[in-house]
Amino acid sequence: MGWRILDRIESIGLCLLMAVMTLITFVQVVLRYVFNDSLHWAVEATSVCFGWLIFLGIAYGVRTGSHIGVEALVRLLPPQVARIVAIVAVAICMGYCVVLGYGGYTYVAKLAKIGVLMQDIPIERWIPPAMVPLGMALAFLRFGQVLVRLLQGRQTTLHLADEAAEALASDINVGSGPSGQQP
Repeated sequence: MGWRILDRIESIGLCLLMAVMTLITFVQVVLRYVFNDSLHWAVEATSVCFGWLIFLGIAYGVRTGSHIGVEALVRLLPPQVARIVAIVAVAICMGYCVVLGYGGYTYVAKLAKIGVLMQDIPIERWIPPAMVPLGMALAFLRFGQVLVRLLQGRQTTLHLADEAAEALASDINVGSGPSGQQP
């Protein structure tokens, strides 16, 4: 039950960040081109939202299997060997999350100690990059879920996104070939 709550928070957070970015950008464009005015904090706010979107999106991509990967060689391997390769890859990804998360935590701690504000938004400068260690912790948990499924044999590969298959499926669903003409 706890994972479902985390899944919802993650999904809602991504939707809210996209909505806020879109709204700020829309208002900024209208102000700039219709009223010849602007929000002085809009660029900084959308940059913060985008940064948070990236680090929250990493974990979401792991959970949904949406990250792109090159697995042509892995597909040629026997299933048991492919599973071992996937376990090693997940362990490396978890290590990367630890390294980046620790580095992000160190950076955020130093910024918090200094106590400076952001340039255009009156909030502490450490708050926006706090998503780096938080996002890496969440990605670590998501990779941990994948690792458990791999170790239990409930999953045999990393379930990466297959852009070629998705593009072909999209092309077939639209009913036209690559040139846009009917087959």
